[in-house]
Amino acid sequence: MVWFREDLRLSDNPALHAAARQGRPVICLYIHMDGRNGERALGGASRWWLDKSLKALSRDIEKLGGQLTVRAGDGSACLDAVIEETGANAVYWNRRYGAVERETDATVKSRLKDRGTDAQSFNARLLVEPWVLKTGSGGFYKVFTPFWKALRGCYEAPAALPRPENLSGPTPDTLGIDELSLHPKSPDWSTGFDAMWQPGETGAHDRLKAFLDGPVDAYPSERDIPGKEDGTSGLSPHLRFGEIGPAQIWRATRAAMESGRVSEDSGWKFLSEIAWREFSYVLLYNRPDFADANYNSDFNHMPWRTDKSALKAWQTGRTGYPIVDAGMRQLWATGWMHNRVRMIVASFLTKHLLLHWRDGEAWFWDTLVDADPASNPASWQWTAGSGADAAPYFRVFNPITQGEKFDANGSYVRQWVPEISDLPDKYLHAPWTADKQALSKANVRLGENYPEPIVEHKAARERALGAYETLKSQRANA
Repeated sequence: MVWFREDLRLSDNPALHAAARQGRPVICLYIHMDGRNGERALGGASRWWLDKSLKALSRDIEKLGGQLTVRAGDGSACLDAVIEETGANAVYWNRRYGAVERETDATVKSRLKDRGTDAQSFNARLLVEPWVLKTGSGGFYKVFTPFWKALRGCYEAPAALPRPENLSGPTPDTLGIDELSLHPKSPDWSTGFDAMWQPGETGAHDRLKAFLDGPVDAYPSERDIPGKEDGTSGLSPHLRFGEIGPAQIWRATRAAMESGRVSEDSGWKFLSEIAWREFSYVLLYNRPDFADANYNSDFNHMPWRTDKSALKAWQTGRTGYPIVDAGMRQLWATGWMHNRVRMIVASFLTKHLLLHWRDGEAWFWDTLVDADPASNPASWQWTAGSGADAAPYFRVFNPITQGEKFDANGSYVRQWVPEISDLPDKYLHAPWTADKQALSKANVRLGENYPEPIVEHKAARERALGAYETLKSQRANA
């Protein structure tokens, strides 16, 4: 039996390959355990993706003569039930790295072995297991650049594992995927997702191929331009659900570099972003409370504010800062946000509004299709200043100049904030600076059809820096 979790693919899947290699019938099992055993429940956008990804996996398995058996409930109890029904004498799976997940898997493995069932786990999710790379002093890496240098210097992708040729086997009773109620209803807020995404292994490889066939060449310069549709790979949700593995991306990119199709600079820049995900998993593995607690405990003294109306304005894209609002609206409409804009909106929440990074991390967890248990908190803590290798506390992104620099022609803001689309470029990222004639001509009525800024940039920056000074003084007196 192969127990699928965050590895929803058939090719280059170590657990599935090991099972198929035994030459015995294979049972493909997915257990929906969302929120059970202390695990973090998936957010709404991730549930939407999972629904489509499971259906794609099920179709792929059926083409090979098999069945994806779906159960819901406690993982150990469901495994026991399927073993009892089928007589399976071995269970294989790929590892997870959160503390609760590791504890669950260790308990399951111990129980299976005690009853005489072969239980084996494999790495399908990372290039290198998070306990492998060590610093000179023997600890884990807490700074990305030396981690990336070490990884790049030692990693060689293993040979690709082929997709099984046949997956016929027992077909125990199964739930229909629709019975898991993963797709949103009443209302269905996901209507904009289908146009952007093709969940599943095929969609993942199509994305990778399309990216390596051209857009990757401009990646170092265009990855920061949110209005550039193919400036990034769009692979993050596929990685999140294991529809493609990082080793597959590494192999394909290196092959393109070696053949001359992709430049060295572009290829390595792209792979360094894959490595940031790896670094995030090192942090999660060593700090299991990463999504809840400050990595840097000094930030326990940070005087965060509580402001429900400001949080709501940020969540709904009504802050009065166009680049921030564009990002938050893109997130709601598509389940994704451009990486540069993620940094801008995160800085705005934690520094302009002085709201806790956990508020932002929780919102992203619910609304991102690529909400990852390691990358999401790592990125939020990096921006807030509380994380490993964090951005310096005094870095407060200016949403006006960030918009002018990275959305110079205004295409991104005009797409997502159409009510100000007729403003000239020079006013687009700061509508309140426009004169009455320009506002009237563009049909922009500040405070009516587009909000006034909910906070003034200079004052907000000074407040944030003052809060960090308070943090330092409290730390000194602690």
